[in-house]
Amino acid sequence: MCLLCRAEAWGHFLQNWALILVATLIEHPQMVSALAGVMTSVIAKLTALLGEEYAKLKGVHREVEFMKDELSSMNALLQRLAEVDRDLDVQTKEWRDQVREMSYDIEDCIDDFMKSLGQTDSAKAAGLVQSVLQQLKALRARHQISSQIQGLKARVEDASKRRMRYKLDERTFEPSISRAIDPRLPSLYAEPDGLVGIDKPRSELIECLMEGMGASVQQQKVISIVGPGGLGKTTLANEVFRKLEGQFQCRAFVSLSQQPDVSKILRNILSQVCQQELPSTDIQDEGKLIDTIREVLKNKRYLVVIDDIWSTQAWKIIKCSLFLNDLGSRIMTTTRSIDIAKSCCSRRHDRVYEIMPLTAANSKSLFFKRIFGSEDICPPQLEEVSSEILKKCGGSPLAILTIASLLANKDCTNEEWEWVYNSIGSTLGKDPGVEEMRRILSLSYDDLPHHLKTCLLYLSIFPEDYEIERDRLVRRWIAEGFIDTNGGRDLEEIGERYFNDLINRSMLQPAEIQYDGQVVSCRVHDMILDLLTSKSMEENFATFFRNQNEILVLQHKIRRLSLSYYDQEHIMLPSTAIISHCRSLSIVGYAEKMPSLSKFRVLRVLDIENGEEMESNCFEHLRKLFQLKYLRLHVRSISALPEQLGELQHLKTLDMGWTKITKMPKSIVQLQHLTCLRVSNLELPEGIGNLQALQELSDIKVNRYSMASCLLELGSLTKLKILGLRWYIVSTHSNKDTFVDNLVSSLRKLGRFSLRSICIRSYHGYSMEFLLDSWFPSPYLMQKFQMGTYYNFPRVPPWIVSLDKLTYLDINIDPVDEETLEILGELPALLFLWLMSKSAAPKQRLIISSSMFVCLREFHFTCWSNGEGLMFEAGAMPRLEKLWVPFDAGSGLDFGIQHLSSLRHLAVEIICVGATARDVEALEEAIRDAAHLLPNRPAVEFRTWDDEKMAGEEGQGVTEEEIHASG
Repeated sequence: MCLLCRAEAWGHFLQNWALILVATLIEHPQMVSALAGVMTSVIAKLTALLGEEYAKLKGVHREVEFMKDELSSMNALLQRLAEVDRDLDVQTKEWRDQVREMSYDIEDCIDDFMKSLGQTDSAKAAGLVQSVLQQLKALRARHQISSQIQGLKARVEDASKRRMRYKLDERTFEPSISRAIDPRLPSLYAEPDGLVGIDKPRSELIECLMEGMGASVQQQKVISIVGPGGLGKTTLANEVFRKLEGQFQCRAFVSLSQQPDVSKILRNILSQVCQQELPSTDIQDEGKLIDTIREVLKNKRYLVVIDDIWSTQAWKIIKCSLFLNDLGSRIMTTTRSIDIAKSCCSRRHDRVYEIMPLTAANSKSLFFKRIFGSEDICPPQLEEVSSEILKKCGGSPLAILTIASLLANKDCTNEEWEWVYNSIGSTLGKDPGVEEMRRILSLSYDDLPHHLKTCLLYLSIFPEDYEIERDRLVRRWIAEGFIDTNGGRDLEEIGERYFNDLINRSMLQPAEIQYDGQVVSCRVHDMILDLLTSKSMEENFATFFRNQNEILVLQHKIRRLSLSYYDQEHIMLPSTAIISHCRSLSIVGYAEKMPSLSKFRVLRVLDIENGEEMESNCFEHLRKLFQLKYLRLHVRSISALPEQLGELQHLKTLDMGWTKITKMPKSIVQLQHLTCLRVSNLELPEGIGNLQALQELSDIKVNRYSMASCLLELGSLTKLKILGLRWYIVSTHSNKDTFVDNLVSSLRKLGRFSLRSICIRSYHGYSMEFLLDSWFPSPYLMQKFQMGTYYNFPRVPPWIVSLDKLTYLDINIDPVDEETLEILGELPALLFLWLMSKSAAPKQRLIISSSMFVCLREFHFTCWSNGEGLMFEAGAMPRLEKLWVPFDAGSGLDFGIQHLSSLRHLAVEIICVGATARDVEALEEAIRDAAHLLPNRPAVEFRTWDDEKMAGEEGQGVTEEEIHASG
């Protein structure tokens, strides 16, 4: 079949498929949530295919234009219909599932077609015999694809007929008679005596609300309580409301739904502040309701609670009714979104209050009180399993009460409780109490736009309590096709925005927050993970095999496979598993008996971590993973990758950070789409300049065996943003000047292009003096510079002074003097500074004034010879939150800590030479007392150095006998 005929046949199929699927979506919107993930990827691939291939072919112009129009309509339709949320009956769900599976198969078919096109193109460049063989293979592949097309078309038609035959549309859109009960109602009527752990947050909120009440002008204040579902925001707000209602002239407490009837809410507020029920025939117009409420509140001190706000738009309308007066009125809001909480608190004296999970002690108290009637009773045999259950509940009162209520009706035996613990998230889903808990947690999930639902659902593949790196997650989303872009925007930037949105909506728990406030890793609360796992299984989004207690039910082709193996005895995948259509394979733990990679023909993501002693031949079929875009192997035993690595033409991320690999196959330079290459201590491959899409490269090593020409090639990587290298060139090396010249030349070029972050490491004897004055022009986009080295600059490099975007600086300078601090203190965007030195200027107090480091949030000062130490003047480092500082136990305490008004964490390294144990203890106590007087009462930690050089109590050195005796 000629290329034109093949294109026309494929185009006609796509046209028919699009017409049927569009019609199906229009008439039956409930399938959208199930299809959101795969449809985004399908549409993107079809658009790319049409744009690149069919636009070049004569005779199919109208088909191309038609498909583009249809695809655009489908995209818009998916966005609009994703908001539809109805309960589906069994037949409708079955039909939806069949359409979803069909969509996956359509995408696989498109991938096969694109692969066959690529084989045809490569055959043109081959020799005669090779070309004939490749053409025959392509012909056979096209014949198979043609058969698949006919089968898929028949399935689409059958699905459409089945929808009509069973009249699914009529049944789906029948008006619902039953009205769902608001799951938050019990929180409003909880008895105070039954509440646990509420005293402290209630007192803090009351104190904050009542602050300023005695002033002549009592400004209005808004306090917004924020936190994930199930932590007790409504209960806390209601308790505060009860305690304070007698101190206000009028009050109102209203709860919002995800799609609130604003007119009804306003009428509710009006009836409460007027203390009378309004007839239904009274005011209906929202504008008139707002005016009436404002008139009532105008001259009164009021307390209004707006509970469970889901959108800023609803708040903006309701806020209009709350008249701004100077009578000490107070407003409380609760929400699950940090962004919404901040939007409620628009004035300086407003406050966002983040509700925290229950402490371990309060969790136990609530748990045992619900089961045994007393908070300090627990049979000894149940103590261990109780701790494990509470750990899974993660301090959520909702989860604790739900599981405790279930256990209250079971025998107090270890076997029964172990069964409940192992069943959380699976068979417990049938329990009414657990279902009620999931309904409450599902409110947050249901409120997500469809693209965030898909991205959140993807986190179900990670094990419990697993710390998930943001960048890793975003790159996996990209590989799966979950992130769509308009206008050529960077996919990783969009993915980071998705991640931050899920954090702000309290669906993910921050695990690590870096110096600039950005969350760089997260965890999923066990109860949220159970919810996501349940939904993933329901939609065949992912399949899990995590422990021996799980029963793996295989009803469909496996689309994503997550294996968590911590016991070698239970690592076999059932033989009935259909894995040939699997898109991602994730393994944590043992991976020796994983299925052969030859079975995963459509794999896009391969992620293996902590595999023990994996054989190198496990990856001999890696070259066959034509669709692979993300490859992460954190397996220490791996020392090499197959030479055919370059055949993975779609690969974007290659992360070998925790392997023994130091040298990549030569074919790696053929990976034209590779954007991230992470290998610890990697030898720079010859031809590195060919990787023009590369944005991150770390950690490469430069030593006497390296090729100097490769360093010169680095300069051609115009998109490189992140570079990490290790410098092992000594001053006596015969080609030292060539290495230095080539590296400096490349760094100058990269600095003019996209370079934003560089980490250069070296060790004793390896000088980096060449970086002192040679970087010109300066890298104007640089945001992070990290030395991580034993080399010390004699002064601040002059090019650093001009880095207006520099936020992170880790630098070694010896000696540190007043001029050093003045230069660094003028960097306008600096948020993080780690300044290391062998010594400070002798007999000189290093003064930090109010004009220096105005944006700095985190400061590490490491100096082995501390000199006279640091002194913070009044107004110094006004935004500093974390401080690491050395302190000589023999010096005075006064270093100006009282001026660090924003400090939240203080770490002091005490140098103990010549000091007694009593001196050190007294110093620690004095520092704690001084820190306690600061507004934020920072956490204080201590670390001691040179303990062995401490003096005895009489001022004598401690002998070996005294140390032995004291031990």
